[in-house]
Amino acid sequence: MKVLSMIQPWASLFVLRENEFETRSWKTNYRGPLAIHTSKKIDKSVCRHVAIRSLLDKHGYTEETLPTGMIIAVCLLENCLKITEENQTSAVLENGQIVSGNDYFLGDFNVGGYAWVVQDMKILTERIPAKGQLGLWETDLL
Repeated sequence: MKVLSMIQPWASLFVLRENEFETRSWKTNYRGPLAIHTSKKIDKSVCRHVAIRSLLDKHGYTEETLPTGMIIAVCLLENCLKITEENQTSAVLENGQIVSGNDYFLGDFNVGGYAWVVQDMKILTERIPAKGQLGLWETDLL
C-alpha cells in the first residue's frame, strides 16, 4: 500500500478531518488506497498556536499525546488538484473550487502547489509503528 508521511499536528488534524485537503508542493498521478503515517517530528510551535491547540483539544490531543512514527489511518486518494489562485484568506483550485475557513488555514495554498483530495478516511484502531520516508512510499504492513 502507498503511504504518505506527515509531520504532527498536521497528520492528526487531517486524519480527524479538520481539513479536507493535504497540500504538497508536488503532484502525484497515483490514485487509490493511501495510508497516513505520522513522522517522528512534531512542529511544537504550531501545536502551541491557540487555534491549533483548540482543534487538538476538541479530539482529546495535546502536543505531548500526538502519535509519532506510526501509520494511523487509511483513505482513498481521489484527486490531486493544482492551486491556481491564493488570496490571503482563500484559494482557488484548478477545478474552480474555492478553499476557505479551516481548509485554507490548515494548508499551504501557494500558487503552483497541489491539494490532495481523499475520501473514506478510516482511523486505525491499532496504530502500526513504521519508519517514514519522503514522498509516497510502499509498505506491506497493511
